[in-house]
Amino acid sequence: MSGFERILVANRGEIAIRVLRAAYEMGKATVAVFAEEDHLSLHRFKADESYRIGEGRGPVTAYLAVDDIIRVAVETESDAIHPGYGFLSESPEFAEACAEAGIAFIGPRPETLRLLGDKVSARAIAARAGVPTVPATDALPADTAEALAFVRAVGFPGMLKASWGGGGRGMRIVETEDEFEAALLAARREADAAFGKDDIYLERFIRRARHLEVQVLADGHGRIVHLFERDCSVQRRNQKIVECAPAPVLSPEERDALTGYALAIAQEADYLNAGTVEFLHDLDTGNFHFIEVNPRIQVEHTVTEQVTGIDLVRAQIRIAEGGAIGDAPEDACPPQDDIALRGH
Repeated sequence: MSGFERILVANRGEIAIRVLRAAYEMGKATVAVFAEEDHLSLHRFKADESYRIGEGRGPVTAYLAVDDIIRVAVETESDAIHPGYGFLSESPEFAEACAEAGIAFIGPRPETLRLLGDKVSARAIAARAGVPTVPATDALPADTAEALAFVRAVGFPGMLKASWGGGGRGMRIVETEDEFEAALLAARREADAAFGKDDIYLERFIRRARHLEVQVLADGHGRIVHLFERDCSVQRRNQKIVECAPAPVLSPEERDALTGYALAIAQEADYLNAGTVEFLHDLDTGNFHFIEVNPRIQVEHTVTEQVTGIDLVRAQIRIAEGGAIGDAPEDACPPQDDIALRGH
């Protein structure tokens, strides 16, 4: 295993500083990139080097400037790029651009990002792994009347969801058939504006449910572990507000079932690096239903770090370097039997 000497962080703000800290603690040199509007931002000064990107593109879209980011990585002789969360973190095209430039992408493989980025194909992976899913349609056809025929097979109430992206964009609860057309058009507009794709599907709306997510890590040697779950049921406009770990409502048997489902999906997807597998826990039936996979580090990863004592960003870097789960270095993730919950 050869270690990285220099890591470029393709992000800004809290997650950029978080990755820079982990790299510094591992003895890696670091490179930051910044939009013109962020020239005084803290992440620029926390890195060993920093370079402006995305000239004329604005404070957000500057961080989507793939060519600029790759150019800086090549010019600074960076071995790897950590995308953080948001921006390009789930872009298969960006991961492919890194590979073409001979730079390691600290995250899943491009083909995995493509499969899991589409929630409809992710549901198919879950089904192959034998994991229950919420009854749902495939991506709805463009014609509204034709789409309604698909939706009737699932039934109301339903939840319209964007096939790509996250963050609550492109989501609408539809209580009755009369609400469907207006809700579908609004969801398509919002999804297209947020993700550049207006694919929408509908899943059965489970009214009484807990929203649970399981943190997983997978290396390139066939080893996959879970780091238990987080409860993210407290939300506003489909955005998580409170995360707690472990989930207080689960029995040990339920926890084993839930984490087992997450590992089965990661195995079926040939997953690599850090990810989160999300589920609904139906309070009326007690059943778990797969929702989606977030193929990246998440904002809330620090909650899991607090209750397991494992530095997820260090583990990400070590896995991208070729390290194996259970290896001796302190930055590697321990084997499953050594991962324990401590506190709340």
